[in-house]
Amino acid sequence: MLSFTVAVMILSASLEESHPAPASPPAGVGRVIHEADTMVRQTPPHNGTGMSTAYRISGGVPNRSMEFRKRVMHPGSSIGLHLIAHDEVYHVVSGEGDVTTDGVTTRMKAGDTAYLYDGGNVGIAQVGEDDLVLIIAYPLARRVD
Repeated sequence: MLSFTVAVMILSASLEESHPAPASPPAGVGRVIHEADTMVRQTPPHNGTGMSTAYRISGGVPNRSMEFRKRVMHPGSSIGLHLIAHDEVYHVVSGEGDVTTDGVTTRMKAGDTAYLYDGGNVGIAQVGEDDLVLIIAYPLARRVD
């Protein structure tokens, strides 16, 4: 039978594994962002084509260290090829698109995710009749307001 002290040590270690301490103190108070408050219609970035609806979801969050966005690529639109200086993720919510990274183009559909690496030359084009809805996330070089 385990002693009480040994049992407490095992339980404590188990709790630390399932609930690790945060890596650093919080940089601010958490907040909820309403997507509709962040919407803007615009030509897609990086010499893109066509029109899109952008949701700069994290754009108004002070002292943030990452960007989290949603972009609806309307038929015929594209985000032009551009070099990225960070890892970046494109997740397809709905529709279809062709993502290009370093000269390789791959068709993506709902549920697919492209993990794009720092230094890559990347872009994405909407294909088909339906809007391509993307979630895009990437870290910032430093915290910004």
